[in-house]
Amino acid sequence: MTSFGVVARMRRIFRQKKIGHTGTLDPDAEGVLPVCLGKATRLVEELSRGTKTYRAVLILGIRTDTQDLSGTVLSRSAVSVTEQQAEAAVLSFRGRQMQMPPMYSALKVNGRKLVDLARKGIEVERKPREVEFSDFRILATELPRITFEVTCSHGAYIRTLCSDIGDRLGCGGCMESLLRTRVETFDLADALTLYEIEEKTARGETDFILPPEYFYRDLPAAEVRDSALKVTLNGRPVSGTDLFFPDGVTAPERIRLFTADGTFIGVSRKEGRLYRIEKYYMETD
Repeated sequence: MTSFGVVARMRRIFRQKKIGHTGTLDPDAEGVLPVCLGKATRLVEELSRGTKTYRAVLILGIRTDTQDLSGTVLSRSAVSVTEQQAEAAVLSFRGRQMQMPPMYSALKVNGRKLVDLARKGIEVERKPREVEFSDFRILATELPRITFEVTCSHGAYIRTLCSDIGDRLGCGGCMESLLRTRVETFDLADALTLYEIEEKTARGETDFILPPEYFYRDLPAAEVRDSALKVTLNGRPVSGTDLFFPDGVTAPERIRLFTADGTFIGVSRKEGRLYRIEKYYMETD
């Protein structure tokens, strides 16, 4: 199922149109896909740009046009490297580097998706992008396969990483399978399948739906004085003196903002001596 398919299914489950996912998964990939409902869709961009962790299987000796096994095989080569050489090549990609986005991707050039052009046999010039890979772990090596786990920055392609590793070893390579195990703080161990979500919703259970405030739980909280509440709700900045901060907290850069009765308003960012709403989540009549 594609990420778009997940959203379509969620719209039917929750009977609402305003739903967005936080990072496209390849059709052949599985794993964590945080989905935002209603006003929480304002989290989509922030979550999409966060770090993601994947468990991938790289198969050496095969090059394909899509950089995974779903594509057309372009070449096959003998794999003559040792396990130690193969693992060293994987780990050599740790850190910041430039990566060329694949043609088979949802990126757009001049308003057209690269994947649509690739399917027509058209290849266009792309610009490499800076990405970062960290927390590499080799989980298993049984050549020609290597299973590894890696955390990456926004915009990184694990398919391309697998292909680049194969090229560095001289035998080529592509991705055999991919599982996304984490998106920011959202872990596979806490994830639900679409079937489980459908079953819980049918029983009226909503404990698995997290409020937007959950994503900002590490930010200091502040309460808006009643005299400044209307100004805040109108989107205008307020002074730090219009806010109640917890003991020991002094003018932090970003805060969670609440009304006097504990209703979450949103997130504010400090601008000089003022605080301006950055993301607004409060439901109003």
